[in-house]
Amino acid sequence: MAVTMADITHLRKMTGAGMMDCKNALTEADSDFEKAMEIIRKKGQAVAAKRSDRDASEGCVLAKTTGDYAAMIALKCETDFVAKNADFVALTNEILDLAIANKCADVEVLKALPMGKGTVGDTIIDRIGITGEKMELDGYGFVEGPTTSIYIHPGNKLATIVSFNQPNVEAQVAHEIAMQIAAMNPISLDPESVPAEVLASEKEIAADKARQEGKPENMIEKIALGRINKFYKEVCLLQQEYVKDGKLTVAQFLDSSSKGLTVTAFKRFTLNAD
Repeated sequence: MAVTMADITHLRKMTGAGMMDCKNALTEADSDFEKAMEIIRKKGQAVAAKRSDRDASEGCVLAKTTGDYAAMIALKCETDFVAKNADFVALTNEILDLAIANKCADVEVLKALPMGKGTVGDTIIDRIGITGEKMELDGYGFVEGPTTSIYIHPGNKLATIVSFNQPNVEAQVAHEIAMQIAAMNPISLDPESVPAEVLASEKEIAADKARQEGKPENMIEKIALGRINKFYKEVCLLQQEYVKDGKLTVAQFLDSSSKGLTVTAFKRFTLNAD
């Protein structure tokens, strides 16, 4: 049976595959659409296996909020050319919408969600067959709270999400904190939430530096503690200097905006080197 342009166009709309890929699949399947779609899917699986050892360092990072819930996700690929493609950005958006609608616990749950004629994971494999590039989901995270906010840096390479302990937080205030997280890259909310292994490493570094400077041994611990306090001000969000007013910490800025206002959780993901 001859393959018509209408058939090719229809299959392309169904799969997103290129014109020649659709024509070849329909020819091989004798114009059977289900078989043609399976051929395209298998091509994606073959390409995915072939590209598995490649580095997917580009991609699209997006975030959305529904008010009391926010999530972000990165769909990674190999080249900036694919990352900026409208269909690739649309796919990232569609996957993010599914993640939010289902409030997925982690990226593996997200990959298993139904999408199209398979799952999210299957859809990504299908797209690999279309672009010829390795793709993978990464950077998935979510926060919940009375108010949430997001920030997406121009270019879709970096995004943040943040939650607050009060409802109806002024939108500009919430947005400022999301931007602070993007700019200053905190690793924790406060000193108590700094990972134990990170703190232990910093204490060791601070003590070693003091010894190399020839400080008396009986002063090492005190000097190291002072440097750790400085470290907290650099990496703990609430203790950081507020980027728009260095006279205030983030905690002070929030409290001045609304008494008792604070951040309860945040996440940041970037494809750029910090």
